[in-house]
Parts: sequence; C-alpha cells; structure tokens
Amino acid sequence: MQSPETSQGEEAAVPTVSGAEAGRIARAAFVGTALEWYDYFLFGTAAAIVFNRLFFTSLDPTAATLAAFATFGVGFAARPLGAVLFGYIGDRVGRRPALLITIVAIGVATGLIGVLPDFGTIGLAAPIMLAILRLVQGLAVGGEWGGAMTIAVEHAPIEKRGRYAALVQVGSPVGTLMSSGAFALVLLMPTEVFDSWGWRLPFLAAFPLLLVALYIRLKVEESPIFRELVKLEKRAKIPAVDVFRQAWGRLIVAIAAAFLGVGGFYVMTTFVISYGTTNLGMDRGLMVNATLIAAVVQIGVILVIGRISEKVGPGRMTFIGGLVTAAAAFPLFWMIDSRNPFAIVLAVTLGIALLSVAYSVTGALLTEMFPPELRYSGVALGYNLAGALSGFLPLIAVALLGVSGGASWTASLLLIVVSLITAAGGFFGERLRVKDKAIVR
Repeated sequence: MQSPETSQGEEAAVPTVSGAEAGRIARAAFVGTALEWYDYFLFGTAAAIVFNRLFFTSLDPTAATLAAFATFGVGFAARPLGAVLFGYIGDRVGRRPALLITIVAIGVATGLIGVLPDFGTIGLAAPIMLAILRLVQGLAVGGEWGGAMTIAVEHAPIEKRGRYAALVQVGSPVGTLMSSGAFALVLLMPTEVFDSWGWRLPFLAAFPLLLVALYIRLKVEESPIFRELVKLEKRAKIPAVDVFRQAWGRLIVAIAAAFLGVGGFYVMTTFVISYGTTNLGMDRGLMVNATLIAAVVQIGVILVIGRISEKVGPGRMTFIGGLVTAAAAFPLFWMIDSRNPFAIVLAVTLGIALLSVAYSVTGALLTEMFPPELRYSGVALGYNLAGALSGFLPLIAVALLGVSGGASWTASLLLIVVSLITAAGGFFGERLRVKDKAIVR
C-alpha cells in the first residue's frame, strides 16, 4: 500500500478552518444529503412492494421479486461510474460544482419515476425506462455522498471531524425516515388506489424537494483545503486513475470498511421487508414501520458514535461495529422468524443500530485515508464500489432463500461475512489514516 507523497510547497500553505463555519457547512451538507437519500431509498422500498407487481407482471412472484431487485441493483452498479465522473469534477473543478450537479440529476430522475407508465400500459418499455432512471440515480449518488462528506470534513477542525462527519451520515436515516414515512402514509390507501396512483406520490414529491435541496446547496462554500490545492497547483490530472495507481491498497481497505454500513443496511431493510411480506406473510405496513423506528434509533447512534470516535479513532469503531454485528446476525433473524410483530420491529431496530456503529464513522475514516488531491475520488470510489457490491445483496439473499428452501440462516451467514469484511477494513484503516494540516480560527 503506497502512502501519499507531500509536495515541498505544501507546508507553506496551511488552510484555515472555522468551527462555526464547519457546523454551518455540515448542516447544509446533511440537509442536501438527506433529500438525496430520500430519493434513492424510495426505490428500495418500491422494489420490494410495488415494482415486482406493476413492472414485472409477466413473471411469477419469485422471479418478479428477483427482477425488481436486479433493477434496484443497477443503481448500485452505476455508482462507481458516478464516483469516477464526479470525482474528476470534485478533485479538478471543485467540490461545490459537483454537488450541485448531483442534486439536480437525482431529483429529476426520481420525480420522473413518479410519472412512469407501468407494464400494463406500455409493456416491456416500462421496466426498461425504470432501469434507465435507476441508472441516472446511481450515477448521481455515486458523486453525492463522497462530495458531501469531503466538503464537510475539509471545513472542520481536525480534532472535531468525527462529529461533523457523523452529522452528514445522519442524512441516511433521515432519508430512510422520510421515504419509509411517505410509503407508510400511502399504504393507508385502499390497495387498488395505492396500485393505481398512490405509490407515485412519494416519487413526485422529489420535484419540490429538489428546489429545497438546490437552494441549500447554492449556499455551500468551496472547501478551504481545495482552494489551497488550486494555489499549490497540486490537483491530479485524472484523479480516479491516480487512486488506482497510487493508492490502490487504501482503496481496497476503504471498500471493506464501508461494506457493512451500506450492504448490511440493505439486508436489514430491503431484503427483510421482502422476506417478511413474501416468505413470512407479514403485513407490509408492519415491515415498513419497523424501518421507521430503526431510522429514529439510528440517528441517535450515529451522533453518539461520531463523538466517541474522536477519542477512540474511526478505524477502531469500525472494527468494533463489524464484530458486534457479526455476533448478532443469527439472533436477529431468529427474532424475525418468530413472526411476532414486536420481535420483528426489535430485530430490525437492533440490527440497524449495531451496523450503524461502523456506518457512523465511515465518512471520518475514508476521508482521512486519502490525500486531499485524491480525496473526493478516493472516498467516492471506496464507498460506491462497496455500494456496487452491496446493491446485489438483497438479490443474493433472495436467491439463497430459494436454495435453502426459505430458511433464513443463509441471510444470517451473508450478514456475518459482510460484517467481518468491514471489521478487517476498520483494523487496517486505522493504521492508514492521513492527517491534514489546518489552522483553526
């Protein structure tokens, strides 16, 4: 694993950061990220309870669910491409311009899903158009998280990066809360109304939310560390290439460290919703509401762990989070298999809370694993390559259910493997952290 080199003129130009400014930027990054994740997470819930029935109706129920999750996974496969594209913009042109483009792209794509005709109306064109819009979502999100995290961390005092990085991470459960809440409301409609047009309302809400997010993003100032890179003429020509060439070992560790926070989340939400409704015959509303309660708890976990990581270290917290999640995997699915509504809600909540120990510090860890000139690209690639692998975990989990005759032990093993990979990422990631220099005012 190669360590990033420091140019001779770098020490002469030390950027100045402000605690008050850091809080404002982090809050702005959080709000924009929450709205982006709202758009993105809508698709996951809809894949489990809508798209399999309305966009893949020519298939049997199991095949339709697999097809819906495959389309869901397309967005994750596109995210590394988005990381390369927006990483180039973020490391060459600026963090801020990249974030403005991503917010528009994902908002428009999500809103258009809300007006998309279903299979019964236009036939095969419906799932094809759905996959294209999911592809656009994936490209935009591929640049969103890495950019929001990078700009928030680079505005923050070094010793307080854990809390500000965690604040951006809260955007994920808030996005979950908003998307699950939106679906919980429309699920109160009669089934025929929900299938006809009710499911479209959460997607159509993306248009007004886009205006809010864009207004917030326009107020975000460029990173002081990036401004110094411009002065030093230290920007990489093709950042993604340099990441693979100069920091490939760090990239592998970053992927491993981020794997549980993304992949484990989708096992405990998207897959569990599908498993509970399809295999266990549980009410759709119950399964969606379980994710709502879990999202509320996750917010508190992220904020607390973010503060603790400033003392313990983000890599060590990632290691601990991976181990405790692995230990809890089988008990969590035993609780779900009980078909007891309280046990199911508790299992989903505990599962997401445990994996959030690692997720809380993913941003703080990844941003300190890459030098500033490669940071946007390195962070985005690490997180989104993990996302590309994670996006197909619900599909793999459903396929494994078929092999095991519907037994959930296969999903438990899958969660354990993901957790241990992340534990290893945290162990090595702590040893690869790179500290920036900054003056606090």
